[in-house]
Amino acid sequence: MNGLLFDDGVWRRALDGDPEGLAIYGRHYSARTYRDGRRRKLFVGPGEKLVLVSFDGLALFVWRSFRDDSGEEGINCAVFRNEGAGRSSDLIREAAAIAWSRWPGERLYTYVDASKIASTNPGYCFLAAGWSHVRWTPGGHGRRPLRVLEIFPSDWGW
Repeated sequence: MNGLLFDDGVWRRALDGDPEGLAIYGRHYSARTYRDGRRRKLFVGPGEKLVLVSFDGLALFVWRSFRDDSGEEGINCAVFRNEGAGRSSDLIREAAAIAWSRWPGERLYTYVDASKIASTNPGYCFLAAGWSHVRWTPGGHGRRPLRVLEIFPSDWGW
């Protein structure tokens, strides 16, 4: 990993289950709990993963490379939550640069559940960071439509 991205930036690399990351994840709208009441020890699903926690412990970013049943391809931003670590679009830009240092040239994408976000423009912080709206998922069968956003290294001239 490029030391500059970590030494001079907002993010530190963490492991799945990092206590600060786990605490932030627990406050994210997508946080899942066990029905039997067990305490969660890990918070990232299967696949290759990169967990980033801000040095001040106020933000979490999780990247996953896995087989996405929806057909989306690339590296997925599985979780982003900012509780005051800085401007969200800046945090997203730095996290994307870190992801591309690990997975060069890959498409980055994320899903945004508009029904869970108090914004008239769900995903705005990603859009402000240079990401583009791709589509809305169809929803149905008890699932809400999700906004799909993406970015490619070429969008930043890389």
